[in-house]
Amino acid sequence: MKIYAVGGCVRDQLLGAPVADRDWVVVGATAEEMVAAGFRPVGRDFPVFLHPRTNEEYALARTERKTAPGYRGFVFHAAPDVTLEADLARRDLTINAMALGEDGVLVDPFGGRADLQAKVLRHVGPAFAEDPVRILRVARFAARLPGFRIADETMRLMASMVEAGEVDALVPERVWQELSRGLMEAAPSRMFESLRACGALARLLPEVDRLCGVSLPAAVQPTADAGVPLMRALDAAARIGAALPVRWAVLLHDLGEGAAPPGERPPHIGHDGRGVELARQVNERLRAPNDCRDASIVAAREHGHIQRALELDAAALLQLLERCDALRRPALLAHVLDACEAAAPGRGGHEGDAYPQRQRILAALEAARGVDAGAIAARAGPDGERIAQAVHRARVAAIAARLDG
Repeated sequence: MKIYAVGGCVRDQLLGAPVADRDWVVVGATAEEMVAAGFRPVGRDFPVFLHPRTNEEYALARTERKTAPGYRGFVFHAAPDVTLEADLARRDLTINAMALGEDGVLVDPFGGRADLQAKVLRHVGPAFAEDPVRILRVARFAARLPGFRIADETMRLMASMVEAGEVDALVPERVWQELSRGLMEAAPSRMFESLRACGALARLLPEVDRLCGVSLPAAVQPTADAGVPLMRALDAAARIGAALPVRWAVLLHDLGEGAAPPGERPPHIGHDGRGVELARQVNERLRAPNDCRDASIVAAREHGHIQRALELDAAALLQLLERCDALRRPALLAHVLDACEAAAPGRGGHEGDAYPQRQRILAALEAARGVDAGAIAARAGPDGERIAQAVHRARVAAIAARLDG
């Protein structure tokens, strides 16, 4: 029995990056021998075991064979005669197909270390084409390692997989899992640029793909199509360490730009209705979690009004707060404001600059929440409509006083 550290932990160690988790491969052992040594079996599809003390995962060396379309159509074979090289050969990228023995010797049969030094993301072999999830993984690694490029042959292979319809077999949960991880990387724009380059974005997120190449009015973005400021906004959100709901809201906030009828150039505010419906469709299709859904829908509906917040009077600001459900859910408003700030025209690279719209809206929220609705209800009596009107007037007055002050 021989044990090797494999995959991401070896890659990160060679990069000098922090190693959070270690994965291990065991060569020359059976499942029965692992259990006898105190390991706890946890794998359903193939033999994986938890170490009795560290709880780290140890997998028996294995090979796989494609039996059906999509990423689930595999049969795995694990046995003592499976070699380490055969196990590494089934992995996605050369930089993830290295192992480190207990003696500290690097096992690198596919040139992963050289690709690390050359900053290239390259597939290990033809078996890459059997798993469409790998398209998303390569795009995610492009976002994680901004200085790396995807090898030309790997990009061609990814494009051929898209043409063959492999990505169409991906289930929504797996697509969401990879997209959400990529959004949280250092340069999320590179994930979407990579997916677009191989044609996968048009299959997985056609609403976003359609933004690329759409010309914006000069007053909004004088030299770029709609896809360029969107990618800048995603990276701006990443630079401030924004949460996932914020980054998802940035991605979906302006889908209406790509849905204009041919020849029509809508004003910056007028296409929001189309964008809200498209954002709903994307959220439903990918089964996004509720916090991401809510932030993206509100941002799609309100981003134009938030960008114009300096022009809104007290009554309009209160209406905006109510539409954002900010009085009950200030955390939702915080996510939406973060998304709008990242997506504001000209914000890319200027994340440290003031965003006065935020200050004005938050001042209005503080003033509105300071109104004692209970005291107003006690004075107004049992008439619910009268109470609501009185509270509304008091909140408008409080916001006006705060803004004037």
